[in-house]
Amino acid sequence: MSSPSNDFLFIILRRLGEAGDATVIQEIRGNEIKRTSGKELLAMVNQAASFIEAQGPRLRSGDRCALLGPNSIRWIAVDLALMIKGIIVVPLYSRQAPAELAAMVRDSGASAIFCDGSELGSALLDALREAPRTTLFDEIFESQPATSISMSHNPARSLMIIYTSGTSGIAKGVVLTEANVTFMLSRTSAALDQLMGPRGAPERVFHWTPLNFAASWISLLTSLSRNTVVSLSTDLTKLADEMKIAAPNYFLNVPALLERVRAKIEESIRAKGGWIASIFARAKRTYFADAGTSAGFVDRAALAFAKRFVFPTIRKSLGTNLKALICGSAPLSVETQKFFMMLGISVLQAYGLTETTAICTLDDPANVEPGYVGLAIPGIEMKLGENQEVLVRGPNIFSGYWNLPEETAKVLRDGWFHTGDQGEMNARGNWKITGRIKNLIILNSGHNIAPEPLEEELATHLPGAQVMLTGNGRSYLIALVAANSGATDAGVRAALDKMNERLPHYRKIRAFHRISEPLTIESGMLTANGKLKRDAVAAKFAPEIEKLYRKREHE
Repeated sequence: MSSPSNDFLFIILRRLGEAGDATVIQEIRGNEIKRTSGKELLAMVNQAASFIEAQGPRLRSGDRCALLGPNSIRWIAVDLALMIKGIIVVPLYSRQAPAELAAMVRDSGASAIFCDGSELGSALLDALREAPRTTLFDEIFESQPATSISMSHNPARSLMIIYTSGTSGIAKGVVLTEANVTFMLSRTSAALDQLMGPRGAPERVFHWTPLNFAASWISLLTSLSRNTVVSLSTDLTKLADEMKIAAPNYFLNVPALLERVRAKIEESIRAKGGWIASIFARAKRTYFADAGTSAGFVDRAALAFAKRFVFPTIRKSLGTNLKALICGSAPLSVETQKFFMMLGISVLQAYGLTETTAICTLDDPANVEPGYVGLAIPGIEMKLGENQEVLVRGPNIFSGYWNLPEETAKVLRDGWFHTGDQGEMNARGNWKITGRIKNLIILNSGHNIAPEPLEEELATHLPGAQVMLTGNGRSYLIALVAANSGATDAGVRAALDKMNERLPHYRKIRAFHRISEPLTIESGMLTANGKLKRDAVAAKFAPEIEKLYRKREHE
């Protein structure tokens, strides 16, 4: 295979060839590790590319192919092979509802579906009326590889269609190009050089976020282009154990995971009790007040003791090689970021959207400001527009939404991408995201949820009710229900149970608060044309919302 030396696929393939028999990627399966060398992964890519080439007119350059399966080495090999052959990849989330996946396959016009597992494939096919040919990974990797494979290269070509939910609830396909990805990988790799310093031993990376997410995919491709050993998680219920086995230098996180880790650490300290718990509590109060700069002698002594004897033990439990936690996809609370900084662990934030090839800003490892998401990456421009909306332009901006020219025109105007996020930039150039212009709810797992379709469906089960979902930056959704028809708590619960049966885990509504009075224009809860004033409703019922989240967290 040959390609211009600055093309990211060429860089990755060259890196795999140079790695030879050295491990570049491994799957953690319980206590066992399945290791794959650079030479072996290269052979798998070649085998998959040969299979694709043998499809002839059924799957040609420029066609779309859906890719469905959990994270695996085989998924990665197929993904690389499809891109090498010029096929536009449509990655699908294996935990998403089959009906939603079917809508994406239909919308993309996929000519084929490559699937890791017959059960996943069958569920998707059942939801499709007219299904393209579905091929299991087993068939791909039982085929005979060709001796030579041609490679497609065109910076302007569409590389991937990643579906992301919009405020209407209808998923839109974000088209990313070869040029988008090549540009972004040069920037992410440079940022990792800054974090890791002079290159020596292979970097160790733990990877658990689903590869159909743009940030996760970019993180993986960056790792494959560097001297890195990637450890893939295969069981989300065993992340802590897998993390210890991987012993990473850094890895990509979402706020939900960091908040769970923080809660587990604090719970463990409280359970120990005694002087350790007392020292930890005092040290934490001191650090959070002003990092101990103006504290009294006893408080400063407690913080100093914790830094020397308590915090290092906690750091060791998270990994002996850990240099930084990289966090994106959703807002991270300042308190959680400071908590890890107190322990001596950097939390580097990134901000971006699928439409910006996952990233707009990255934290400078030497200049982290809690609550900020870092500087605009070199080579792109960011500014504020009307209503403090963050606008971005540069080589990272997507080419458009698949088959949605009007939707594309709404967000790409005069060369600037309108993010729908509100923000601000301080004197040091660091950006902060302060809110969203759109109503889209972003859970701290990174899942994007349009509230309107769920609200409308719940309201159909509760005639006369007004419904508003909340959960931005939280772990799950909660419903506020103004049951004007006199619906009881039991009635609301029954309606939610019925809805939740068919919803994927991240769209389930886990709790509700029933409001006794209607939401009206007069009370300031509705606009003049009868639409919800979401911020006003959330502010009015903030105590009830907080009570619900606290209650569920302690259940």
